[in-house]
Amino acid sequence: MDKSHQRYVLTLAVLFAGVFIALGVAPLHRADWALENVLVVLAVVLLVTTYRKFPFSRVSYTLIFLFLCLHEVGSHYTYSKVPYNAWTEAVFGRSLNDLMGWERNHFDRLIHFTYGLFIAYPLREVFLRIVNVRGFWGYFLPLDITMSTSMIYELIEWGAAEVFGGDLGAAYLGTQGDVWDAHKDMLLASIGGLVAMLITAAINMSLQRDFGREWSESLRVKRKEPLGEVEINRLRDGG
Repeated sequence: MDKSHQRYVLTLAVLFAGVFIALGVAPLHRADWALENVLVVLAVVLLVTTYRKFPFSRVSYTLIFLFLCLHEVGSHYTYSKVPYNAWTEAVFGRSLNDLMGWERNHFDRLIHFTYGLFIAYPLREVFLRIVNVRGFWGYFLPLDITMSTSMIYELIEWGAAEVFGGDLGAAYLGTQGDVWDAHKDMLLASIGGLVAMLITAAINMSLQRDFGREWSESLRVKRKEPLGEVEINRLRDGG
């Protein structure tokens, strides 16, 4: 690993530590802040412990950094109370909700969209460098994992709301009275991931000479024999 990459990652780590500490001081709802950051702490620990064996690219680390910083803003205020309307009104003289005709706080929608937009590419790195997928699967599988993890997170939110209940459960769930909140969140994460993969594919298409051939090869049947009971019989017979 070259020194410039190490310095870049260290800079991002220090900056995020500053953001984390600053926004961890006097959050609007301390218990919700703590609950929101459980997965963040686990993610940071994972990134640190795997850095030597699996360092991500600068692009991936930057995308992860941006997403985590936005998440920290949401966890500081609780997502449904991030005062972006006050910020836009102070700068532009008009709130964003008035401009867009919105009635609810949409900061949580932004985070779900950026989850797909910013995290799909790091997932692509994992699939390309560990699973060694190519072509179509190098774009579809990161999108698929983005969508499935978004669904898993919604289940975690539901479970936490059931366990904790009360103000903490409501703050963490953040539906703001929308019965389709989880569905919309998953849709936005999916759209974000799709946009990320389309941008990645467009860049690769313009730079990669064998782009079309790689896609075609990735969709070619490599093994014509069926699996299932045929494979079970082969393994049982010691084949």
